[in-house]
Amino acid sequence: MAYEHILLEKESGVAIITLNRPEVLNAMNRKLSTELHEAVMAMNGDDEVGCIVITGTGERAFSAGGDIHEQRETALMSEEEQATLSRGREGWSYDISASPKPVIGMMNGLAYGGAAVLSSSLDFRIGCENTKFRFLAAAYGRINCSWTLPNQVGWPMAKELLFTGRVVEAEEAYRIGLLNHLVPKEQLREKTMEIATTIAGNRHESVQGFKRLLLEGRNKDLREQYENERYFNREVVQGYGVEQAFPEFIARRGRPVQE
Repeated sequence: MAYEHILLEKESGVAIITLNRPEVLNAMNRKLSTELHEAVMAMNGDDEVGCIVITGTGERAFSAGGDIHEQRETALMSEEEQATLSRGREGWSYDISASPKPVIGMMNGLAYGGAAVLSSSLDFRIGCENTKFRFLAAAYGRINCSWTLPNQVGWPMAKELLFTGRVVEAEEAYRIGLLNHLVPKEQLREKTMEIATTIAGNRHESVQGFKRLLLEGRNKDLREQYENERYFNREVVQGYGVEQAFPEFIARRGRPVQE
């Protein structure tokens, strides 16, 4: 499928989706948001793909957030027209967050407003010195990220970032867990692909089973989490037999690997 505002490539079992409006710092208009949602859903249906990466074109911005010019035009529409547009986008952020396959953010630059919302919906993020976040909803009278950000950085820090809308620079983002890894910008793709291809190389059913269990288990007590994992192992993800799980070990008859 041809896209106008995103790029899609596949490499070693990893789908890389790039937000591609560099002339406006990859600002997210309706077209880009639609294409991003469609691409993630399509990659979830692609058996060759085991992990999805989202990034932005250039070194300045993952995305500057929502397209302000388009939002101004939308504000001039009738309430009925605005409601129709809103209904068409309902659930997109949730769909990406709940993607059965892992979705990693390769944070090549700033992620403000709607882009911070998107990034907080991902499984985790890898950044560089150009990475920074800003959760701006309180500044313009909206509410978002209440169901995503606390799961990434914890309640007290999420409250601070949401209440203030201040900039979170790369070093702080790494310290508070908003970034899993912080590397020099020239190493960002290499590090991201190292992790993404490792994930994609694992058994897809197991990785997706882990993600589903982790999402479902957040509000369960320890016993419920234990029983849910047992159920998955029995009924959902049938484990490999020894021959499938450890072929190299069996082939060398248990002898240690020669250095």
